[in-house]
Amino acid sequence: MKRALFIIILLACSLGVFAQAPKYSNEFLAIGVGARSLGMSNAQTGITADVTSAYWNPAGLANQSSDIQAGLMHNEYFAGIAKYDYAGFSMKLDTASTIGFSVIRMGVDDIPNTINLYDNQGNINYNRITKFSVADYAMMFSYARKSKIKGLSYGGNVKIIYRQLGSFAQAYGFGLDLGVQYQTGKWQFGVMGRDITSTFNAWTFDVSENMQDVFDATGNEIPENSLEVTLPRLIFGGGRLFNFSDNFSSLVALDLEVTFDGKRNTLIKSNLVSVDPRLGVELGFKNIIYVRGGVGNIQQETDFGDKKTTTLQPNFGVGVKIKKMISIDYALTNIGDSYFYSNVFSLRLDLNRK
Repeated sequence: MKRALFIIILLACSLGVFAQAPKYSNEFLAIGVGARSLGMSNAQTGITADVTSAYWNPAGLANQSSDIQAGLMHNEYFAGIAKYDYAGFSMKLDTASTIGFSVIRMGVDDIPNTINLYDNQGNINYNRITKFSVADYAMMFSYARKSKIKGLSYGGNVKIIYRQLGSFAQAYGFGLDLGVQYQTGKWQFGVMGRDITSTFNAWTFDVSENMQDVFDATGNEIPENSLEVTLPRLIFGGGRLFNFSDNFSSLVALDLEVTFDGKRNTLIKSNLVSVDPRLGVELGFKNIIYVRGGVGNIQQETDFGDKKTTTLQPNFGVGVKIKKMISIDYALTNIGDSYFYSNVFSLRLDLNRK
């Protein structure tokens, strides 16, 4: 029953996206990649420096520690109904420039299609039930380069979006991201412009004659081809490394995500802009074992007595690095609802040219 209810809501949101404010477009790209990042509540813009930088801030690719990196992550939400997968690859071209390629997919598979459950005589025929998937895909081609200014790097993404609702509808999108990072001493700063030129998804619908009859019988409007726009947002980040001894260290990071699409339920909000802060901490031992934590998704909720309270989402994570080549990370996190925490695992492989 819960699975069916979730699928109905998902389909309704997808088909009705054109009536919603553009602030909710391509939300699958707001979840994040990498268990290290998720364990620190996504506070990564200023400190990211590995293959996942293609997502968090492409400028960080220029600062990755090895010549070649590959990353994988798999996660499941809503008791395994929705699956989220990420794969990334990055490689240094020379001492100054790095390229990367990333793929993200979030989808719900094996959804029963009961539109043709009844035959022309009105009889139920279970052999007429088919299955379909609702999935969102993103491919990112990244380039980063170190500037001639010491400590400054910059980079960008070209994003291709594909969204699919079975054979009923599909959309293709295109967008750009730009980012910069600056490091001085133990301080790190970064700015990320996501969907900097706005990302456009062009939707097309394939409604058969049989489906038109179903829409008419249920009083629903037949969807028409349309354009969905994801508006730009800016993310400012900073971090500082603390070395307590030769064995122990700490990295503290803060991100401020600024949106320009009206008032959101964030800590700082107005009719023009909203600011969503995220704080993350990473404790390291001999650069081998890491313990992480963070807070984010700070919102104001109103109960039935009109009493307002401020809530936040805590996250937790651990990581281990094996022979400086393999990094295994774990995070306990969710996508915004504290009732649906998930166990996230990710893997990163570091290789150097001989």
